[in-house]
Amino acid sequence: MAGPTILLVDDSSLQRRALAQMLQSFDCTLAEAADGAIALDVVRAIHPDLVLLDYNMPVLDGLGFLRALRADPPIARTPVIMLTANSAPATLAAAARLGVRDYLMKPCDSATLIPKMSRIVALQPRNEASSTAQDSQ
Repeated sequence: MAGPTILLVDDSSLQRRALAQMLQSFDCTLAEAADGAIALDVVRAIHPDLVLLDYNMPVLDGLGFLRALRADPPIARTPVIMLTANSAPATLAAAARLGVRDYLMKPCDSATLIPKMSRIVALQPRNEASSTAQDSQ
């Protein structure tokens, strides 16, 4: 059985790479988007099991993405964890009203992120055989 599909949404390729490295030892499929508009297209195309979403992005920010996501019935129930450096109570309240499952302050580490993700999706350690098979594709 394949692990969950997780969409990493952040305008920083370095941040997306850091998240991917935190998740490399787990059996999951990762997809990436550099802004909320691209992320909406990706969600519609692949229906990820979880979205890790940055707040501050160009084109369509995290809250704009959440509004559009929740307004689109086929994808409206997609779970989202918001990652943000913005700790303003109004921002966090707006994200909560838009149904984020959790949020983390940036920078986050795997000791904080993985348990929060595990409440939403089943993260299983990647075994060496599946890791080798995926690396050779």
